[in-house]
Amino acid sequence: MAEEKVGFFKRLVNGLTKTRDSIVAGIDSIFSGYSNIDDDFYEEIEEILVMGDIGINTTTKIIDHLKERVAEEHITDPAECKQLLIESIKKQMDVGDTAYEFENRKSVVLVIGVNGVGKTTSVGKLAGLLKDQGKKVVLAAADTFRAAAGEQLTEWAHRAGVADRMEQIRRRSYTMQSQRQKPEMRMC
Repeated sequence: MAEEKVGFFKRLVNGLTKTRDSIVAGIDSIFSGYSNIDDDFYEEIEEILVMGDIGINTTTKIIDHLKERVAEEHITDPAECKQLLIESIKKQMDVGDTAYEFENRKSVVLVIGVNGVGKTTSVGKLAGLLKDQGKKVVLAAADTFRAAAGEQLTEWAHRAGVADRMEQIRRRSYTMQSQRQKPEMRMC
């Protein structure tokens, strides 16, 4: 039986679903496993959020906001603060009106995520879309732990039609480095 090829968006949805399910299962176990709200309770929530790739700064803000609300509303039962946690997460994830402001000025777009969800493919497709809109696009690989990451990004740059610009910048950088004066060496 031949294995069906999974498309980009399906892989992206699958990756995000795994992350969401992991966070939800962990949070559900905390709210059913604790009988009071204490430092251990908050540490468990923090660990689940960090392990779910929420990030330490965002996780800290979520936990701090949750603690404030629990204190303000005098909540003692962990089950009662589940909705507060959800609201706190939503508040941190709200980017407001500036979500896509990068399209109208010079910007750097940093793409992060767990392994295998299609970050490089997404960057390549976004580069093509932005180039088609008349924008100047430069791609840079930062995935130094995976073999062929740079080569994969270069291939997407060719597909998106932005490889020439990358090569111009690379040559200009090399020329600037080679034109620097070399210090004299003196042996004493």
